[in-house]
Amino acid sequence: MKLVSEIIAKKKELWTIQSKDTIFNAMMSMKEKDIGALIVMNDKRKVVGIISERDFVRKLALEEKSSKDTFVEEIMTPLENMFIIRPDNTIDECMVIVTGKHVRHLPVFDGNTLVGIISIGDIVKEKISEQEFLIEQLSNYITGKYPN
Repeated sequence: MKLVSEIIAKKKELWTIQSKDTIFNAMMSMKEKDIGALIVMNDKRKVVGIISERDFVRKLALEEKSSKDTFVEEIMTPLENMFIIRPDNTIDECMVIVTGKHVRHLPVFDGNTLVGIISIGDIVKEKISEQEFLIEQLSNYITGKYPN
């Protein structure tokens, strides 16, 4: 069973934004990087939350606030409300969290240190890979590709 640490090892970068930055800048950053969430840092480079496209829609756009006049910290999900995981969590454990809690991004902490973030897409990709491997192994067994 795959661990979160294996997914994190494949990822190239961890994207963040400052809590005092504007929502407009956060959305532009997500668009440019083709991602759905950013980890939010304070001026001391400490994680204080996460902001996602869902936060934008539910907390800003629907309230008709201006993205250029609203700060990230005003609509982000604060650290104490985030669902976080560890590098030694399994992909199945992550699947339970994203489906049960209806979240799309899981920040990964090793102790108090942020080491990455995985998305529901990362989790699904790994589950599909596991299933394809199992199907291949079973197919090889059934067709006699393995000696007795």
